[in-house]
Amino acid sequence: MSEIITFSPEEKAVMVEKMKAYFARELDQEIGGFDAEFLLDFFAEEIGVYFYNKGLNDALDEMRVRIDTIADDVGYTLEKNSHS
Repeated sequence: MSEIITFSPEEKAVMVEKMKAYFARELDQEIGGFDAEFLLDFFAEEIGVYFYNKGLNDALDEMRVRIDTIADDVGYTLEKNSHS
């Protein structure tokens, strides 16, 4: 069972306004706050996990790169100091 991504009321209000603006600008459609919030809840429940997992995996990949860099730097420093 997947968890639903939840947002604070303030975050939700900002996203609802962005969705309403998008519908008006890109689709030439008016969408009310209730409909936008309903759609936002649908996205959070049905596809939010994909965005969450992508962000998590990207962050883990970046962390691995940084850890490898640190390990190389520390290894080089220790090795260099041991030969001095």
